Amino acid sequence: MIFHISARSSRLFQKQTLAVRKLWNSNFHSQTALCVFSGRGASCKSHERVSVSTEKLPHVPVMLKEVLHYLDIKPGQVVLDMTFGGGGHTKAVLDADSDVTILALDRDPAAISLAQQLAKEHPGQVKPLLGRFSDLEVLLSSINVREGSIDAVLLDAGCSSMQMDQAERGFSLSKDGPLDMRMDGERFADMPCAADVVNTLDQQALTSILTAYGEERHAWKIASAIVKARRVKPITRTQQLASVVAGSFPAAVLYARKDRLQRPSHVATKTFQALRIFVNDELKQLHAGLHAAQKALRSGGRLCVITFHSLEDRLVKRFLRGEDSSNLDPNPLDLGKRGTRTEKSVERKSVGVYWHCLEKKVIIPEKEDMKDNPRGRSAKLRVAIRC
Repeated sequence: MIFHISARSSRLFQKQTLAVRKLWNSNFHSQTALCVFSGRGASCKSHERVSVSTEKLPHVPVMLKEVLHYLDIKPGQVVLDMTFGGGGHTKAVLDADSDVTILALDRDPAAISLAQQLAKEHPGQVKPLLGRFSDLEVLLSSINVREGSIDAVLLDAGCSSMQMDQAERGFSLSKDGPLDMRMDGERFADMPCAADVVNTLDQQALTSILTAYGEERHAWKIASAIVKARRVKPITRTQQLASVVAGSFPAAVLYARKDRLQRPSHVATKTFQALRIFVNDELKQLHAGLHAAQKALRSGGRLCVITFHSLEDRLVKRFLRGEDSSNLDPNPLDLGKRGTRTEKSVERKSVGVYWHCLEKKVIIPEKEDMKDNPRGRSAKLRVAIRC
């Protein structure tokens, strides 16, 4: 079921989200704290930094066959990979056609380090670009790439496998590490980490985040457990947070949730998703990235967007339909008391048709692909041609 909100509810949600961020910024800067790594774990101290590991790990690109098919890249074309990550898609494009130029964008310095290594292996073909989706226009201008000159764009939203596989990044609840979750690593000194969020915001703010960005039905209960636990000891580790969330549920429902393969899913999964989205401001960045891709692509150019949860997919779907989402939060939930859901009508305003969708329905991985690459089981692909 899809839940919508009215324009009034949307404005209310935006005010709540803004209030949460203002509260966070006030508390964070008053403490002048940073979430940093150490050999013993994460702690909040000032003026300490560490480097992010760039060790190569096995990487399986999501829906590779489908991406290559729909991008339909021809010799001599320029391709923009907006989320280079571990480089799986980019490498496949290079293997399929040696006469192609790839602009490799990523906000993660570790990913850009891998892109730089690949650039050495393919001189003149790979151009690494360090930055967020919202930085894309400036970055393209800096390397003299004009608007409307790119032939194909791939946008793979969310967290990369490389980030998930490195315990010290704090994205995975199955691996113990510092509760960090910052995709930008140490690039921005004032950027809060997940540990800062769970140890600073009040219960209502945490509830709003878990409801809005995790679609968590038990957000109030989980937020209450977090607040109680941090009174005893600051929550600074991924396994520590996972245990706190699990402790707020009866043992019988710890793995009661199921994924698309009907496998048990930990009750803290949505909590980790919500914190990651909030820390990295992912939905706003996705919105900015889609608009940047629209400007960058030539007429007839192709766009492939891979998303991993409903919040991202709804935003992409509305964008490709030409509906204005600039003043409407991408999350279609009305935050009522304790994060309850209510279904509302939504005001939709057309901003012009720029896309021709190649497939009416969203494309999902084949069953065999989900078995071979379980991490991509929730992936959704939408493909369109720039008009």
